[in-house]
Amino acid sequence: MIDRDKGEVVATWSTGLAFGNFPVALDENNHRLFVGCRFPSQFVVLDTESGRQVAKIDISGDSDDVFYDSKPHRIYAICGAGKIDIIEQTDANNYKALTKIATGNGARTGFFAPETDNLFVAIPRRGSHPAKIRCYHVN
Repeated sequence: MIDRDKGEVVATWSTGLAFGNFPVALDENNHRLFVGCRFPSQFVVLDTESGRQVAKIDISGDSDDVFYDSKPHRIYAICGAGKIDIIEQTDANNYKALTKIATGNGARTGFFAPETDNLFVAIPRRGSHPAKIRCYHVN
């Protein structure tokens, strides 16, 4: 954690035994930081006031983007294993895996547009299959 006024690191938080933490998203109202980890493939939830881990869920491999949708209290983890993992936030400390949506192998980069409830995922070129962008309406 960085103090922007002082320009210095004031705390370091742990994801436990989950490493390769690439994507993060924030639920500012509930003070929760969502972290996608690759080794092992897990979704970790940290309390932004204390830094303590409050939840951990197994997800698909190679997570690269995570988005928080505050309207239905859902998290979308785009994973290079060819899945979007959808996780429901039942309250600030409790989360459950809802479903997985197939995308394409290697598809791990995306953009969530909350105003339209659309999740855009970049599908890379594989062999004779061209690269494309898929749009998933998530609500």
